[in-house]
Amino acid sequence: MFKTIEETMNWIHQLLPHGIKPGTMRMERVLERLNHPERSLRTIHVGGTNGKGSTVSFLRNIYQKAGFDVGTFTSPYITSFNERISVNGEGISDEDLIKAANIIYPYVKELEGTDLGTPTEFEVVTLIGIVYFAKINFCDLVIFEVGLGGRLDSTNVIAPLVSIITNVGMDHMQYLGNSIQEIAREKAGIIKSGTAVITASDHPDALKVIQETSEEKHAKLYVFGQSFHITDHGGDDEECFDFSSVFSHYSNLTTKMKGFHQLINAATALMAVDYLKTYFALHVEEEHVIQGIKETHWPGRFEILTADPLVILDGAHNPEGMHALAETVERYYKDRTIKVLFASLTDKKNEAMLEEVEKIADELTFTSFDFPRAAKADELYGYSNHPHKIQADDWQHALAGMKRDADENDVILVTGSLYFITEVRQSFNLNKHQ
Repeated sequence: MFKTIEETMNWIHQLLPHGIKPGTMRMERVLERLNHPERSLRTIHVGGTNGKGSTVSFLRNIYQKAGFDVGTFTSPYITSFNERISVNGEGISDEDLIKAANIIYPYVKELEGTDLGTPTEFEVVTLIGIVYFAKINFCDLVIFEVGLGGRLDSTNVIAPLVSIITNVGMDHMQYLGNSIQEIAREKAGIIKSGTAVITASDHPDALKVIQETSEEKHAKLYVFGQSFHITDHGGDDEECFDFSSVFSHYSNLTTKMKGFHQLINAATALMAVDYLKTYFALHVEEEHVIQGIKETHWPGRFEILTADPLVILDGAHNPEGMHALAETVERYYKDRTIKVLFASLTDKKNEAMLEEVEKIADELTFTSFDFPRAAKADELYGYSNHPHKIQADDWQHALAGMKRDADENDVILVTGSLYFITEVRQSFNLNKHQ
């Protein structure tokens, strides 16, 4: 059994070589041996290509303002591993992480000699989260973010009060399929019989799949633009908007989460709040909605690291995310000089992402970082037709130079990969402590 956090984390991370094993059979076997702790939880399930983390954060803040103890299970992490399993925004303690790991360890070991095989790292982390929320730090509500896809994801063992599919885009095609329809079927796999579904997906092919799946499962479907709407009032330092649904109307809501896409994420969360208030008596007052939306922030999403020079981090890592980022830059910094530092992974749709980046970039610097699947700077450079592009293998040196040479009209935008954003963000935090 584990006595230290180092032993615990070494065990979790050594499971990585087992890779991705689609399916929930291993999860179900261990949960059965644990007498199904997941059945004691009231949950919300959040899937989709982009916007999952922001939607989870909006939900968490609203319910926390209403006095609920709210658990969240998210991935990947931006600041520390422990934040993936949080209650009221506070990551699981090392002591509780050790305790939860020790609870599941014997049952995980049991599987090693079976046809099902050893659970993956993500499955084990999901099991730790379920045990923590159900047995160690019981919550009024737990919000689970899908890790990959939906149908075969390890989180798809819960029976949620409501399911959310933020949108569907071309990402993780090697696992989910090469068309919007195929990917949508995987995302729609979280839809449960008789359980309502909320979606902001606007791609006709994806929406058709979600509608068909909802009908098959007799699940009530609420679609953005049909069952719930927003009116965008713009803003300077924050966004302002109205929200209306079949259940409610809110005027002049504000959020520091910048970009029209964040208004859609907020609306999706509000639709879920309306639904759960109406059908499950999860009572939330208007003031909780106003404050929850206003105070929501999510690291690495159009996050300003420094104001002079202006350095913005954004974890856009697929074409749809990059399109939303480009729109947000245009929305706020249309008359500024945009200098982009870009790093990505080899298995991403980099050419399609760069088409979006090049629409806003006055200068484009390609770099790389220390990660197994990180693309080389020269590889990314070769994808681009931008007239003002350079490559730099050392991102820290490149960013330091961009900051040194920046004038008051420059905006330095660091983007391309969530893993890259995490590394850059951590370096800034370290610098602040030095």
